[in-house]
Amino acid sequence: MAVKRKFISTRLLKEGMKIDQAIVDATGRSLIEKGAYLDDFHIDYLQERGVGGVYIQEGEPDPDELDLEKLPPYTREAIEKNRVEDRTKVNLTESVRKRVGEGIQFLYNNTDSENFSEATNNVANELMHTITDNDAVAVDINMLKVSDEYTFKHSVDVATMAMIIGKKHGLSDTEVHELGIAGLLHDVGKSRIPNEVLNKAGRLNDEEFALMKQHTLFGFEILKKRNEFSDAIMRGVLQHHEKINGKGYPLGCGADKIHSYAKIISVADIYDALVTERPYKSAFAKGYAIEMIMAMTDELDLDAMKSFLHSVILYSVDSVVQLSNGESARVVENNPENCLRPKVVGLKSGKVYDLSNDITCASLIIQ
Repeated sequence: MAVKRKFISTRLLKEGMKIDQAIVDATGRSLIEKGAYLDDFHIDYLQERGVGGVYIQEGEPDPDELDLEKLPPYTREAIEKNRVEDRTKVNLTESVRKRVGEGIQFLYNNTDSENFSEATNNVANELMHTITDNDAVAVDINMLKVSDEYTFKHSVDVATMAMIIGKKHGLSDTEVHELGIAGLLHDVGKSRIPNEVLNKAGRLNDEEFALMKQHTLFGFEILKKRNEFSDAIMRGVLQHHEKINGKGYPLGCGADKIHSYAKIISVADIYDALVTERPYKSAFAKGYAIEMIMAMTDELDLDAMKSFLHSVILYSVDSVVQLSNGESARVVENNPENCLRPKVVGLKSGKVYDLSNDITCASLIIQ
């Protein structure tokens, strides 16, 4: 890539610059991810803590690296020989995005409407049709986005991922549809949380956090009083913050008491929350978020986690990535067993790096 690394004084940083190093605290916890686009909050943070300067990335990807015909002949040959199309992915067309976006906004703003159940079913049907029409078995997590408004985007992202995970999990079409409804409505109880708490820019105090945790109960109550949703859907909404170690909420129940819908929604919910920027936190890089999910074996259901990891595409085929050896590479094949380590071809060397199966690539990572 025609991207240069440049050291720049913190006082000269501007919003939108892309940082080329990670900022960590004394314990090694990442505060600003490498590759993040800096905002005013990041810049103020760096200046307040006396950081003199940081490395940033300048420039854009070289178009020649994206154009197969402009690559060296040996690189083109290696790409064509090793390229395998991605598994069929969910593709939300612009018209579907518009209908789903409008539908989810109606649901969260009109929980008492007599059309609430019908509208919920309509939105779930849109997602179900999108998945079944082309027999989608995976989701490209870089393509999820229906709305700029967090609650709506998050709800649709979680529902879409949950339905694909559920399909991988072996659920029937009826169950996948129900899971989609539970995913769409998993945070509907937040409609009863005051905006000053819901969108607070800083850390919640104990009283505010206790109120926020009530959203699962509020959501359950909203659905229960309508008498139109199955017990499975209501439990998916009620229990999506429960942990298999019994340390979740609102009930603190263990793995055997948590409904399978809630176990699946929990994985999708945590992932999407990690990669989404909020007033009180920066977004984690998608690959790092997946690694964090993989480390939560004491909290998340292992089968649901595996179905998630086998259902997502992080680096789509034909995308260009940067390797830790300094070479740019094109993704030619994804490994459903390990979304973090696809097979790639070095753009200048033409070398094939099978990051999952070649032991000589064990120390090589995508940056």
